[in-house]
Amino acid sequence: MRDEKPLNYFLHVKPIKILISLRSGPKYVTLISKEIDITYSHAIKLLDIFNELGLVEFEEKGRIKMVKLTDSGEEIARIFDNLVTKLSKIKKIQ
Repeated sequence: MRDEKPLNYFLHVKPIKILISLRSGPKYVTLISKEIDITYSHAIKLLDIFNELGLVEFEEKGRIKMVKLTDSGEEIARIFDNLVTKLSKIKKIQ
């Protein structure tokens, strides 16, 4: 496992969006990268880290990788989803 702290990956919008996106069910990595607007290689890098942290699991079907949240990943994604929803309701400073 990498030496970085897990918290470092959750202070950025794209990793959070990946987890929230997976709440709707297993997806292809290609679809995730298009939804989040990141490169395929960046999506794989983040998902590999999430896999090492026990947040996602890969299922390979031939050359295609499907990704799904683990129970821990679902719990964290739900928390982030709620946080993003609440933060989006805060009024902007004028």
